[in-house]
Amino acid sequence: MHEEKAARLKAIRAANQAGSAPPTIANASRGGAEPEDVTSAMLPQALLALLIGVALGAWVAAIALPAWLPGLGNSLLGTEPHVYWHLARSSAVVAYLLLWLSMLFGLLMTSRMARLWPGGPQAFDLHQHTSLLGLAFAIFHALILLGDRYVDATLGQLLIPFAYSDYAPLWVGLGQLAIYGLAIVGLSFYVKEYIGRGVWRAVHFLSFAIFLLALIHGVMSGSDSNTMLIRWIYWSSAGSILFLSVYRVIYARFGKVPRSTATI
Repeated sequence: MHEEKAARLKAIRAANQAGSAPPTIANASRGGAEPEDVTSAMLPQALLALLIGVALGAWVAAIALPAWLPGLGNSLLGTEPHVYWHLARSSAVVAYLLLWLSMLFGLLMTSRMARLWPGGPQAFDLHQHTSLLGLAFAIFHALILLGDRYVDATLGQLLIPFAYSDYAPLWVGLGQLAIYGLAIVGLSFYVKEYIGRGVWRAVHFLSFAIFLLALIHGVMSGSDSNTMLIRWIYWSSAGSILFLSVYRVIYARFGKVPRSTATI
């Protein structure tokens, strides 16, 4: 351990003498750009176990338990309390909030605001973790609907965008596209060295479209969209992403926030 610290300290000193900083997450994010050399915040094995666990858990809850335990199945599938519908609604809200947090930390990291809080490396880790956890909850949100007899969707209708036609097919399909987009962006962390930084950045710009698709899906097809709490979540999350996006564009254009806007 001491040898590793000594070697790292030597490398930092050598980089300082050469007039450049070593490629760390913190140094890469100081200039408001994406990190050059980063490692995945979650091991691929851990991510695979998480996604398999979520999919298997949703299958067990929606399909296996009612078949294995008829008494429990009758209580879950009766007219009340609509357990699967409540699980789908709650997991959708959690997935949306995690997607929002992922966008938030990503924009903080690329606009120097992460230097104030929570710091470059921490912002990157939170950005990736919230993205992957959002993907997990989004998958659970979709698959748990297999147990809802009112929705009555097949696995194919849940997996294929716009295949479900019984309720708001367009808005539901946009939500399905958002899940696939979230999967592409989340998994891109693990293939950056193979696809190159340019392609990786282009893939990450899809996050804005994904967030918009998820927002439209929630507003137009969510059963809770008319409640004050959910509307407040939608407005505040969309407003914060818009503000940070504009801030990032201004910072990229001028190198700093204009004095007139910095005092707001």
